[in-house]
Amino acid sequence: MKSVEQKISSGNVLEVKDLKTYFFTGRGVVKAVDGVSFELKEGETLGLVGESGCGKTITCLSILRLVPGPAGRIVGGEVILDGDDLLSKSEKAMRRIRGKKVSMILQDPMVSLNPVFTIGNQMAEPVRIHQKLSRRLVWEKVKEMLRLMSIPSPEIRIREYPHQMSGGMRQRVVGGIALSCQPRLLIADEPTTSLDVTIQAQYLRLLKEVQQKENLAMIMVTHDLGIVAKVCDRVAVMYAGKIVECGDVREIFYRPAHPYTKALLGSLPKMEERQEKLYTIEGQPPELHALPPGCSFAPRCPDVQEICKQEYPPQSIIKDGHCTSCWLFAARKA
Repeated sequence: MKSVEQKISSGNVLEVKDLKTYFFTGRGVVKAVDGVSFELKEGETLGLVGESGCGKTITCLSILRLVPGPAGRIVGGEVILDGDDLLSKSEKAMRRIRGKKVSMILQDPMVSLNPVFTIGNQMAEPVRIHQKLSRRLVWEKVKEMLRLMSIPSPEIRIREYPHQMSGGMRQRVVGGIALSCQPRLLIADEPTTSLDVTIQAQYLRLLKEVQQKENLAMIMVTHDLGIVAKVCDRVAVMYAGKIVECGDVREIFYRPAHPYTKALLGSLPKMEERQEKLYTIEGQPPELHALPPGCSFAPRCPDVQEICKQEYPPQSIIKDGHCTSCWLFAARKA
């Protein structure tokens, strides 16, 4: 086990190493997360992007050890939070860690919030469990979190139910619950899906302000590359359960290496150009229980080579902090 000095000197809040999460179904083994690795430092935001079904949410649920069973199982890898491997922890130990050291904002606030309990009761629960404060201090903390999330009249709101709030307010309440115990790591799984553009911008600005104040490490899961450009420091592009490219946001946006990353960026509308038809990626993502041999993107790739259909490419370093898994770069390195 690492010493405290080693944990601090490494600078990483989170290290995910060769994480594998499979679903064992009647149709076969679904490799939802297949060898994912990345690191995250204090105050840093990592964007996880890719098409639906590529493994973004399951990666995050695996970090929290909340993979839906019995079909879903974490079959390999390490998830190291502040030097401790979460995959070796007991379920009792994980209950003490969830909400306190690592929290998650889910996509739909109406699913995250219980309609039969008041906002105050739901926000008070993690504070009561993890911080062991008196009843009066718990309610003061709840009101403080509502103010932090820019929700007006917290004294009134704590007695209201989720249906009495707008979508934007509900999402901010969910964010307040996740942040109430000052976690080291915040996972935001498409937190702006149900918000309109104006409220979305306010909510993202609020998250960044809280992150800077608390020096949080944050994982932002999203389909919106505009959000990635606005709030993330680094980005990891996922396809068919694997990270195919990872690097600094500006580097990825201006000098993408993997054909899939180029295709994602190419499908964005360009305001400075007149386009009759948006670019689309040909074909469909592969079935995860029947992945093709070699590179999973090969059937859709415009730059496919014969070796792509036979063998998965090794990871190649483009420059410091920017890497990709593509035979175009592996061949150059060789």
